[in-house]
Amino acid sequence: MWATVEWESDLRTCEASANVIDHDGDAGVRLTTVPVVGSDDRVVWIEPVPASGPGGTPLGAGQVQAWRTAGAVVVDDLVPAGLIAAARRRAVDTFTAAAEDGPGDFGSGGTFVFPSDCVELNEITLHPRLLGAVAQLLDCPVRELRLTQSDLWAKHGKPKPVNDQYDNADQRMHVDYPNHTLTHPPRWDAPDAVEMIIYADDVEECGGPTAVVLREGPDDPAYPWPIIDTPGVGPYAWVNDRGRAEASMAEAAPHVADWRAAQLYARERRVRYRPGTVLMYRHDTWHRGTPITAGALRVVQNLTFRRAASEWISTVHEGWAWAMYRRSQVIERLIATATTDQRCVLGFPAPGHPYWTADTIAAVESRYCAFGIDMDDYRMASD
Repeated sequence: MWATVEWESDLRTCEASANVIDHDGDAGVRLTTVPVVGSDDRVVWIEPVPASGPGGTPLGAGQVQAWRTAGAVVVDDLVPAGLIAAARRRAVDTFTAAAEDGPGDFGSGGTFVFPSDCVELNEITLHPRLLGAVAQLLDCPVRELRLTQSDLWAKHGKPKPVNDQYDNADQRMHVDYPNHTLTHPPRWDAPDAVEMIIYADDVEECGGPTAVVLREGPDDPAYPWPIIDTPGVGPYAWVNDRGRAEASMAEAAPHVADWRAAQLYARERRVRYRPGTVLMYRHDTWHRGTPITAGALRVVQNLTFRRAASEWISTVHEGWAWAMYRRSQVIERLIATATTDQRCVLGFPAPGHPYWTADTIAAVESRYCAFGIDMDDYRMASD
């Protein structure tokens, strides 16, 4: 269910007309097509759709269906914009001071990883609406979700290309499962994880829209089984830079390189993000990063949640309990003040779990009582 709209755009390289071709109020994905000035090419944008499901649920049925069938959905108003702006302010000085002339890489290097002394990052990570949206996508209770990644990081716009095969400025088309699991994602109709990018900036100012290949049904040639024709999997060298990666693929397997050009790059759609936009996708969704405008700084938060039963999906960061060594006691305070559902997402046993006995309830309560923990849920479920 796609809605294709041509509209006004002030991107430097594009022009568009304000001609609405089709519209569906419950469309999970809205696409806009924009001609590139001086070229026959057209950019197809994925437009954010407000996250407002029926009965107070975060997502509408069309949004859930788009994620499950096409592999991605882009929404606004899922997490409070003020919270995202506050997290950006806390991080921007650190990121601005980073080197801008060397090769770019993913993540904050541990500086802004959950659980963080940046409390806004923690609040975004466990925000009830965000967890509710993930639960809708995976069709399971929030208590059956597990957090595996939450990292706030920045991507710099370089004044000139960096001569490095691992640079992330203009990424090769890829899927994320190879560095999240030792296995392979299950069949398409049984997804076991949700990935997110939460944008804190505006694409009109920063450029660098994430490019996504939307799946078009079970026979889509872009999504054969298994998904292995990508740099870094099997015999193909791990190269991040698009030009070098595709040159390497062309040398190793010319037919694969041709397929990637025709079925992936030719079909990519760009996320038209603004502060607060959230891209939700999957471990088996083709996507890539594109260059940031020179001199700009784009801040995003990446998150991943899996089903509790999908233990083959790794936690990307150090275990949350490792933060107990911090003098700030950030994780102790977070555990004590979190809801029961939020604790479950971090791996805390749910009420009624065999772990909970009169002794363990009393012991855990003693550990966190100085921070105000309420163990009534666990006590009542064990009576």
